[in-house]
Amino acid sequence: MSHDFFSSFLSRDIPSTVPAQSATAEDMARVTEADWAAIVDHAHRHCRKVDASRSRKRANGSATIARDGFGTYGSDDVSDDIAQDAVLIYARRLGTIIRNCAVASLNVVTREPDGWQYQTQDGETSVVNRAVIRRWAVHDAAQRNGYRPRRTTPDADNPDTARRQAEHLASVTFLAGLSNVIFAMAWEDGRDFPTLRQLLHLAGHAEDLGRAGLLATVAQQTYGGKYGSRRAVIKTRDAALAEARELTNRCDDIRRNLTHRDRPHREHHTDG
Repeated sequence: MSHDFFSSFLSRDIPSTVPAQSATAEDMARVTEADWAAIVDHAHRHCRKVDASRSRKRANGSATIARDGFGTYGSDDVSDDIAQDAVLIYARRLGTIIRNCAVASLNVVTREPDGWQYQTQDGETSVVNRAVIRRWAVHDAAQRNGYRPRRTTPDADNPDTARRQAEHLASVTFLAGLSNVIFAMAWEDGRDFPTLRQLLHLAGHAEDLGRAGLLATVAQQTYGGKYGSRRAVIKTRDAALAEARELTNRCDDIRRNLTHRDRPHREHHTDG
């Protein structure tokens, strides 16, 4: 793809602080429209993920991290700035890898290289492709824009904190392997969840869930009347949501029991 493809996005001079300021026209020519679309999507998803872990929203029209509330390139969505920085970083790094790393794989259709043997700073060698390099670029661009996940708390190195984190990870891993068992225990024979049971039965026989009209069908079976009646569909939806909340609560109770059942209780002693 031509380097001109990016002229509308990068019409201003590249700031000297962009790590990929030395990207050449040859480097940019390797960037495809698919690369650009993937970088934009990844940048938006990365920002939304960071937003979820922080108290202050910074993307989606609220780039409070940017100077005077405006992004470097004129957008008030910081993820747009991250995407534009990332495409430069990606182009430069892809060019460096192509020039310096051995080819590891070829595209079956085009027979062009699509994987390279990359050696990390600690001496380990791994195979990287365009998707991996794009991910690196987005993360580097996000850090350049001050957009990074929340830092760990000061007591993260505390032995008790590490123990609790290890216990949590072990319990989550253990419970993940029992998800079917937990659901079966909460569901039992399904008699407490009649609406969900009907919906699951129909869904199991539907070829296309998007066209099956599950709620409308269950509503007509339950309340009669005309197929697709709004009032009946709303009642069915509300009933299904209520049953889903009850089922979720039961699953949570079972998980808690499995997690804490065999955990010894600590004795607390007081002086005096």
